[in-house]
Amino acid sequence: MKEKRDSHEAKVEMTPMIDVVFQLLIFFVVTLKQEDILSRFSAARPAPDDGIDRADIDLIDITVHKGGFIFKQTPVTIEGLDKQIGRYSRMSKTATVVIRCTKDSPQSNLIKVLDVCSKHQMKNLSIFSM
Repeated sequence: MKEKRDSHEAKVEMTPMIDVVFQLLIFFVVTLKQEDILSRFSAARPAPDDGIDRADIDLIDITVHKGGFIFKQTPVTIEGLDKQIGRYSRMSKTATVVIRCTKDSPQSNLIKVLDVCSKHQMKNLSIFSM
């Protein structure tokens, strides 16, 4: 005789499991306390604009000629040069100062420029003759 097997297979219903998963998901989303990431950022405000392009700080170009001085393609007096070098030295004392001397420039003008650079503690100096 052929026996009939009891065909009670174990079935796992997916609908109640999905409902439980969604309820757990909603519970964790609602109760999750997020850490305030923005409070950890350093929010240093930029310095006020002083009219100096920050890209030009690394190189200061001075030309010494017979008639006086040229600072970044603008003719200046020694007092104006002192003021400009002072402004730049407050931002970076490690900026490179390129001093170009023409053939006919008096040596005293070069000495004045070197004195101004020394006064403002500029250390990286390059002197060229043109």
